[in-house]
Amino acid sequence: MNYLTTFLKGMAMGAADVVPGVSGGTVAFITGIYDMLLESIRRVNPSLFGIWRRDGFKAAFNHINGFFLIALFGGILTSILTLAKFISWALETHPIPVWSFFFGLILVSVYHMLKQVEQKTISRFVCLALGVAFAYCITVLQPSQMDPTNINIFFAGAIAICAMILPGISGSFILLLLGMYTPVLGAVKGLQLDVMAIFATGCLVGLLSFSHVLSWLLKRFRDFALVFLTGLMLGTLPKLWPWKETISWRTNSSGEQVPLIQENLSPFNFESISGHPSQLVMAVVMMLVGIALVLGLEKIAEHGDK
Repeated sequence: MNYLTTFLKGMAMGAADVVPGVSGGTVAFITGIYDMLLESIRRVNPSLFGIWRRDGFKAAFNHINGFFLIALFGGILTSILTLAKFISWALETHPIPVWSFFFGLILVSVYHMLKQVEQKTISRFVCLALGVAFAYCITVLQPSQMDPTNINIFFAGAIAICAMILPGISGSFILLLLGMYTPVLGAVKGLQLDVMAIFATGCLVGLLSFSHVLSWLLKRFRDFALVFLTGLMLGTLPKLWPWKETISWRTNSSGEQVPLIQENLSPFNFESISGHPSQLVMAVVMMLVGIALVLGLEKIAEHGDK
């Protein structure tokens, strides 16, 4: 296994996880490491100590694909630490090109995942519709105003990490709904190690718990799990639509005015309603870049399997 490639895939996952509405799990899927990631995490359980006592540390480390996990999570952490400021700035100053890029990325990822569904039956399409409905309901929820206490930060990490490994559901968006996105991103940008440690502990607990459930579902009911996860991705597309009108605003925990309720517009109505240029050509180019990136990652994953 090429651990440099795994590290770079981790960086791509970390970059996606920083953006509200985009999931690192989607990147894991299109780069071909999703099943290995879930299986490696699932193996971190109490039985690991038995392997350690019986066969030694090396056997236990190999059992969980230790080098793979270190390379991947090293890439995720590096990306979050280095790209948090840049992505925050890009979303604030160039929202239409950034959202267009991720819209294209998710749109083609839906095609990528549906290709892996072996049987196209009515029951599977019903499952797809349920995934769309569930994701859409989440995207229209209004953000809460939880205080950034230690216990809330811990549980926010546990919940958000479950979303981060689900293709289509964004851990960052879950943090937004919980009112924890700004405090957590602020802690990362300000290197507040105590807050980051509490959040990371919550992530670890949530990850070790949820990975067992998801791994079991993908082994026993793979087609149904895949179409439901694809539905989740489809259901979040309205959230990623680049042209929006902000209906109302809220004040976040930092005292900043941020959008509360937004309405999607056509690019042709956007300029007259908002007074800002629609940047249609740039938006189309960035969507095509997102699509090309996924198709390229798919080819790399196929090449790595040979």
